[in-house]
Amino acid sequence: MKKTTPPKQGDLSAQIAGSIRDAIIAGDLIVDARLPSEAELAEQFEVSRPTVREALKRLAAQALIRTQRGATGGAFVNHLKYPDAYAQQITTSTLLLSMNEVSIVTACEARFALERACTRLSAERRSADHLATMRAEMHRQSQPGLSDEAFCASDVAFHRALVDGAQNPVMSYQLAGAVEAMQPLMNMITFTARSRERIVALHGQIADALEAQNASDADAALTALEAYTVSLAQDVLDARAQR
Repeated sequence: MKKTTPPKQGDLSAQIAGSIRDAIIAGDLIVDARLPSEAELAEQFEVSRPTVREALKRLAAQALIRTQRGATGGAFVNHLKYPDAYAQQITTSTLLLSMNEVSIVTACEARFALERACTRLSAERRSADHLATMRAEMHRQSQPGLSDEAFCASDVAFHRALVDGAQNPVMSYQLAGAVEAMQPLMNMITFTARSRERIVALHGQIADALEAQNASDADAALTALEAYTVSLAQDVLDARAQR
């Protein structure tokens, strides 16, 4: 690892974690490389060992490093995989949406535009397992005793299968925020007003089109679902404004 200047006063552990993260991104620290010991890092950054330990915890929480015990142990650069990064992408997207008060129309526009980008590939590449997941979630959504929370979770799982059907890990990662952060936001606003039967019917059109490898019909069904979602949200927000 290259020689670094001591971090400025402030959140020292965050600065040290950022410096090590930058070294990993730049390729100065490669996958499976062993990081210097806590004592060596403390001397390098001119901080205490507890501060270094906290920095390493931050990196481990981001799945950038892993720790091993024993004589050959220490902290090592992790082989980060897309599924490992989903949670962080979802959390970041959720925070951005909530803190910046993104409108439902803007969220819908972004989410469905991104999801439609997967439609053609999903129509070509979806597996029997992806289709089975969609059908299973549709069956679950049709159960009369299903709670609103469970219906929303099933809704997310259905669209997750659609996205994953494209079998492109980069797109699945990028859309993790769209499907699992933006969609719950929409569900939270519209769940009291929507018709489950209509949503299940639209989901059926999407699944049928993907099974038939008809990207155009799948896109049309997604467009109809978007229009329905926006219309519902607007009705709910208008009703709230009149109270």
